[in-house]
Amino acid sequence: MGKGFYISKPLGFVLFGLGAGAVLTIFALSVVYAQEKRKNEVNARDGTRIVTTAAPHRTSAPSNEAWDKYRLPDALLPEYYNVTLWPRLVPDEQGMYIFTGKSGVVFTCVKETNLILIHSNELNFTLTSEMHHAKLTGLGGTSAPAILKTWFQTQTQFMVIQLKGKLQVGKSYWLYTEFRGELSDNLGGFYRSEYTENDVKKVVATTQMQPTAARNAFPCFDEPSMKAVFHLTLLHPPGTVALSNDNQEVLQTRFEPTEKMSTYLLAFVVSEFTNIRSPPEIRIWGRREAIESCQGDYALNVTFPILKYLENYYNTTYPLSKSDQIALPDFAAGAMENWGLVTYRELSLFYDPKVSSNEDKEWVVTVITHELAHMWFGNLVTMRWWNDLWLNEGFASYVSYLAADYVEPTWNIKDLMVQQQVQRAFGVDALVSSHPLSSREDEVITPDQIDQLFDTITYSKGAAILRMLSEFLTESIFANGLHNYLHEYAYSNTVYTDLWKKLQEVTSINQIMNGWILQMGFPVVTIDTRTGSITQQHFLIHPEAVVDNYEWFVPITWMKSGSNMGQHWLLTKTASYEPMKTDTDWLLANLNVTGYYRVNYDPQNWERLLTQLNSDHSVIPVLNRGQIIDDAFNLVRAEIINITLALRTTKYLYEEKEYIPWESAIRNLEYFFLMFDRTEVYGPFLYIKKIQYTENAHYVYGSSVQFHSEFSSSQIPPNLKVTVYCNAIAAGGVEEWDFGWQMFKNSTIAAEAEKLLYGLSCTKEPWLLNRYLEYSIDPNLIRKQDVTYAIVYIAGNVIGQPLVWDFIRANWEHITKDFDDGSFFFGRLIKGITKKFSTEFELQQDIAASSFSFGMQAIERAIEQTKANIKWISENKAQVMNWLIEQSD
Repeated sequence: MGKGFYISKPLGFVLFGLGAGAVLTIFALSVVYAQEKRKNEVNARDGTRIVTTAAPHRTSAPSNEAWDKYRLPDALLPEYYNVTLWPRLVPDEQGMYIFTGKSGVVFTCVKETNLILIHSNELNFTLTSEMHHAKLTGLGGTSAPAILKTWFQTQTQFMVIQLKGKLQVGKSYWLYTEFRGELSDNLGGFYRSEYTENDVKKVVATTQMQPTAARNAFPCFDEPSMKAVFHLTLLHPPGTVALSNDNQEVLQTRFEPTEKMSTYLLAFVVSEFTNIRSPPEIRIWGRREAIESCQGDYALNVTFPILKYLENYYNTTYPLSKSDQIALPDFAAGAMENWGLVTYRELSLFYDPKVSSNEDKEWVVTVITHELAHMWFGNLVTMRWWNDLWLNEGFASYVSYLAADYVEPTWNIKDLMVQQQVQRAFGVDALVSSHPLSSREDEVITPDQIDQLFDTITYSKGAAILRMLSEFLTESIFANGLHNYLHEYAYSNTVYTDLWKKLQEVTSINQIMNGWILQMGFPVVTIDTRTGSITQQHFLIHPEAVVDNYEWFVPITWMKSGSNMGQHWLLTKTASYEPMKTDTDWLLANLNVTGYYRVNYDPQNWERLLTQLNSDHSVIPVLNRGQIIDDAFNLVRAEIINITLALRTTKYLYEEKEYIPWESAIRNLEYFFLMFDRTEVYGPFLYIKKIQYTENAHYVYGSSVQFHSEFSSSQIPPNLKVTVYCNAIAAGGVEEWDFGWQMFKNSTIAAEAEKLLYGLSCTKEPWLLNRYLEYSIDPNLIRKQDVTYAIVYIAGNVIGQPLVWDFIRANWEHITKDFDDGSFFFGRLIKGITKKFSTEFELQQDIAASSFSFGMQAIERAIEQTKANIKWISENKAQVMNWLIEQSD
């Protein structure tokens, strides 16, 4: 990464080891870095993007009746809704928070039918005088057929309205309902969030509709293609503020009609929040204490430049009259791109330079850019169905780096995309249990199936593929195609091939891209410089797995001994390319890692690359220096090269000053710690104790031993806080842990609370870890949004890992009942708990978990990953041990 980009966290660790040999330095750094990685793996940017839904359904439809199918029939199209909602911010006599509502929807009949299906979930309806759940009226002089009967099909989440006659094609009708629902704390639909201000509990009524929870707030045609205009009125008590997708007319209760939009993008909030603003109509909302302490200032300062950049990039004006962004105390995802009212968890919108680290600041700006990119791509033009979710989320992930680079040009943040998106996608896509970016619509039907799409493949691989496409088309051609796409399909829905059509007005890409979109996985390209041959094969960490015979059109950019040689297309499994034949020059492929593939070479070329790294590494682009390390370690896992070759790629690092190669090495060596921290191989890693400590190391130690009642967190530089908190609590006992817990409970800054949440997991006392686990499922102690983070942090502790697995099994019924926000919750939980699994006994634990009713995709991946870990240890343990001993002599 470029000189201007911050490198505080890795650099702080790098300074620990500059006095030792290069390779042992890396292992030394990894000991401390392992603590950071445990934290960061939980905060992986998928994450952060995934959101809660209603309870998932797994059983097949029991009949061929329309109401037993999960998709809406194509007979009716909504035009607009009139919705009035009244959330009660105090509990009723039964101690329940509720909301009441009235909703009317105008729809047009496009196919003759005597059946109305409209989504509704967990709502109680007021019966009409005819004892039905809804009232139907014809518009424009049309007579509506009488209602025969109404009922609810719980599994498919439909209100079913059977009519005595048929609706007429081309005519419009008005469907009216009155209802009541619970304003629960489940983080989905219309829900409540709570916080304390001046020792007084405050309640916020807010929403999270994506992907299938608008039906929990009011009856609606809850599919992305059922776009409509929404007229919304909120009733709320004095002293609170009402917000929605569009501006308010009177008393901040009735809102202007929205643009034509999908139900999952609707949002509304009732709160006592305040805001800061800047022209033209940009506002940042949040708790009064947070806003008044300037935590929203950074977000406000970057929003307008981001919007202007995106207007220029898309060559399309911002579609709305205002931009509201609001930070919520309780929010399951990182953020949500509701059109005109973007919702965030506080960590994703607020930044306090006195407390927040550089990494926190980077996170805030990339989340904001991601969400605002959706205002055009996803909101103005929306995928027709969830099977093309990757286009929405992959595109926003890709463009977020471009926009962030514009507002923070000294960071060179675009380079980070290789590690944060491309290589992250490689890790999941190398599994047999991966899936293609796009699938058939009929393969994604139920809410649970939809929910499982919010994963690393959708976000990170989607971003990586679009980045590759932009690179070989050129960014200007790519952006021009996007403009044409947005212009033609504004306020409507598309499939991914609609974008290809607009890009193909310039060049043909359909045949090229189909392999990357419709096939799972990616290739490893092997170049043999002795013969000039190039081959591709499906890269899998289980190379013996039986999969389809995939093949890709691969754009190979390459250089020879520092000279850029342009681009060559590999269009078949095997090809020969004479210019790549050499016995003297080193050859490097996939320049700046713009292609979505790994690269292997013949042994002689590997040796020439290592020689160049050790003699003058600057000749090789910085992104490729990181790539060489990352590819080599993963080629070992796929049994393609020997592990000592991978370890040798790190020996030049004592001369390396750039962030990305160090990050690549440390990230890969973290896998060694995951596999070996319970074995005798871990001993040589403790060579760190012999390394000369620097000033930063002394500082961390000094701060750690002073971690008690007289300690002030303001004494610690923000970039060292995670390390100090973790080391202090690890070195201490109950007094230090309790002190850290009180700091966590008293924190009013999300970034500080999150660092303490992690630090508390570092204790070496099993009973404290068990107590922490009990705290984690008590919503009075730890917010529901943070449950999986706390548990996975504890699982990353070598002492805590077996405790967590026992705890989850013992409390499974309670967890599935009270903390279910769909497959994302359980997927994240299972991945975090099982990442260290590497024994036959632990494999059996994975297999036993396959009887769980949630997170099946994550369990399948855990089983596959555990098998790969067992095999990797069996094949590499002795070699690693011997190599470490040799290097330390």
